[in-house]
Amino acid sequence: MSEQTAARFPTIYLTHGGGPCFFMDWDPADTWDGLRTGLESIRTLLPAPPKAIVCITAHWEETPIAVETGERPELVFDYYGFPPHTYELTYPAPGDPVLAARVVELLTGAGIAAQPANRGWDHGVFVPLKVAYPEAEIPLVAVSLQAGLDPAAHLAMGAALAPLRDEGVLLIGSGSSFHNLRAWGPVGAASAKEFDDWLQDVLPAGGERRARELRDWSGAPGARVAHPREEHLLPLHVVAGAAGDEPGRAFLDEPVMGMQMSCWIFGESA
Repeated sequence: MSEQTAARFPTIYLTHGGGPCFFMDWDPADTWDGLRTGLESIRTLLPAPPKAIVCITAHWEETPIAVETGERPELVFDYYGFPPHTYELTYPAPGDPVLAARVVELLTGAGIAAQPANRGWDHGVFVPLKVAYPEAEIPLVAVSLQAGLDPAAHLAMGAALAPLRDEGVLLIGSGSSFHNLRAWGPVGAASAKEFDDWLQDVLPAGGERRARELRDWSGAPGARVAHPREEHLLPLHVVAGAAGDEPGRAFLDEPVMGMQMSCWIFGESA
């Protein structure tokens, strides 16, 4: 994966929905259609089809950071209580051991501990990508968060992975801009909107202001209601860290089951 391409790829932070939500029947039937359309639009936002995807998933935490190296990773059905058919989903994209080794090399070269792993792809990986790239033809590498969930460490993780953007690789942070099942509905709707408004203010900025605000995210309006535990937010820090000074833009920002949520692209070509 060392070959340079002419186009620098943007980075993506996506809200990946709830479990296998896109592959179930809902009432109303269009419950997840807005988010589905947002995920389907990702390929239209890129300068070219990516050679490979590196997906940082909210559903995997390790120290050192773990990088999936399998050639054909299995799926990890890490959701519970859903219809039987959702445990039979497939996503036969190839893994990329060479790219995985490159990810480990970049992280360790930046002084960030990382190691190869064979875990498989959890639903934070295969569910949104099954919507965005249903053909499953693009090689894929999954990467964990750092256990401890330090915001500054995840910004640094993204900065270390930034060279991949010039190597034909799409960096995706898979989480959710609101993630609090206990506050779902009217009890949390105002906080979801407050936190999303904060994202709308902070993420278009680049450089030190955005980095500072993301390091101190827990002081934002509605933050600890939106994220009582930050694992679904920190994939954002990774892809924003990889974007550096380049601005972000929401390519989806709307209520999802009544809660305001957003998906973001950073470093988008003019």
